[in-house]
Amino acid sequence: MSDAADPHLGSASGRLLTLLADSRHVDVFLDDIVRVAAEVVTPAVACGLTVRRDGGAFTVASSGDLAAQGDEIQYGADEGPCLEALRRGEAVEVLDLRDDGRWSRYREHALRLGIISSLSLPMTVDGETVGALNLYATEPHAFSGRVRRQALAFCDHGSAALGVILRQADQALLHEQLTHAMASRGIIDQALGVIMGQQRCTATQAFALLRRASQNRNRKLRDVAAEIITQVTGESPEPGAGFMAPGQQT
Repeated sequence: MSDAADPHLGSASGRLLTLLADSRHVDVFLDDIVRVAAEVVTPAVACGLTVRRDGGAFTVASSGDLAAQGDEIQYGADEGPCLEALRRGEAVEVLDLRDDGRWSRYREHALRLGIISSLSLPMTVDGETVGALNLYATEPHAFSGRVRRQALAFCDHGSAALGVILRQADQALLHEQLTHAMASRGIIDQALGVIMGQQRCTATQAFALLRRASQNRNRKLRDVAAEIITQVTGESPEPGAGFMAPGQQT
């Protein structure tokens, strides 16, 4: 059976698309990815997701304690299959940890947890390995043949979905920053109008007065502007005309 015809993989792809549409936060989506992976890629017992950050690695989501602990052992030992997948950008499979001579510091502790085999897959977004999906099993050779192909295909779908939601998160942050800047600009413009009326001066002169007050009080320009408007109107300022906050309807 081809990957495309695999009903489990097809179901997983559909679920990922649904999760992508429904998830509003990256952390929620990451939790969903590992949960679906552990359910779909059988006989995985648990799944964890490791990401790079500030030169180190940490688990952002796990489907159970086995995956969380298996990941943490590797971080403490600074070696192991998920770290190797993350560093090399290649899939790393452990057929039977009892007979595997790699990563001696990780091996002993992982066997105590009951980990016998595993498959760690790099998650690549825009050509960069940003994380590793770690599948753990308590039996040997759990991820060979069809299961390995299934896991690889799922990871490809998961990486693509992760790339989309990360870009959405970046856009959301950009929109939030632009929204804040627009709101600040509207409040400052209102304050400038008040100063121009009170001091009978130009906009350039009003801005110089506002900036001087900001520097003398060691407060942000927007906060000083908001205080001026509140003193004059008795109410907190609102964004200027033409500004629309997220979620508002025209």
